[in-house]
Amino acid sequence: MARKRKGRDISGWLVVDKPAGLTSTAVVNKVRWAMDAKKAGHAGTLDPDATGVLAVALGEATKTVPFITDALKAYTFTVRLGQATNTDDAEGEVIASSELRPEDATIKDALGAFVGDIMQVPPKFSAVKIDGQRAYKLARDGEDVEIAARPLWVEELVMTDRPDADHVTLEMTCGKGGYVRSIARDLGKALGCHGHVRELRRIWSGPFDASDGVTLEQVDALAKTPDLDAFLRPLEEGLQELPEVRATEEGAAKMRNGNPGMVFASDVEYGDECWASLDGKAVAVGRFKSGELHPSRVFNT
Repeated sequence: MARKRKGRDISGWLVVDKPAGLTSTAVVNKVRWAMDAKKAGHAGTLDPDATGVLAVALGEATKTVPFITDALKAYTFTVRLGQATNTDDAEGEVIASSELRPEDATIKDALGAFVGDIMQVPPKFSAVKIDGQRAYKLARDGEDVEIAARPLWVEELVMTDRPDADHVTLEMTCGKGGYVRSIARDLGKALGCHGHVRELRRIWSGPFDASDGVTLEQVDALAKTPDLDAFLRPLEEGLQELPEVRATEEGAAKMRNGNPGMVFASDVEYGDECWASLDGKAVAVGRFKSGELHPSRVFNT
């Protein structure tokens, strides 16, 4: 018999303003301990040296993680011009350098090639799997890692500052699976001067903003107290990218058992993915068909 997982049946989102120097997994583990939660996960990994929004899902909110992962996200980051590194960030070894420093106008003109539907090759030091192994592990073992390009939607990429000749600060809004380090690397190549990420911060992710995030110092100080619970946001916030339909009492009961249930809908069409609520609380996610929601995920709150 499997051992019962310890902790509270607590559900919702805790938005953490992640500090530099910690992995995303370490932050999730800290939150899970502090909230005494049975289950926790996050919506979108941040590199250890990156800061900003790390949305941690607890309990039933983990079922909404894919919708936050798929949502648009925004980053502000500083590119070090004139140097390429093997990790595409400041932690790596410099593998190429240049004395060229492009003018502001040249940089701005180059950004257009990185907007819209683009193809991007993830960094060699990344969690992408190659033949079942993580790319970063192969790279650390000295293997010549070849990673296939993959599509990325970039909504916006703008230059916001030029602190000095060696650095440029950019802000990017993009879809799922974007690597800021790859943007910095490829921009440096396009400019003919090389480049890597010096600083990186995720300023928002879907409905979650860094300005609303709690610090790990707060998590530590308020651990296992109602004061920390007060920062918990409802799991329904993880569903804001989907249209909402309203379940009847009978329909909600059927959906909770995994069966199609009657809903009231106005702005959805046959086959649309949406979520059903009853008295403002999420019941299920599924497909709308002929006045019913056919559930794919059911919330046991």
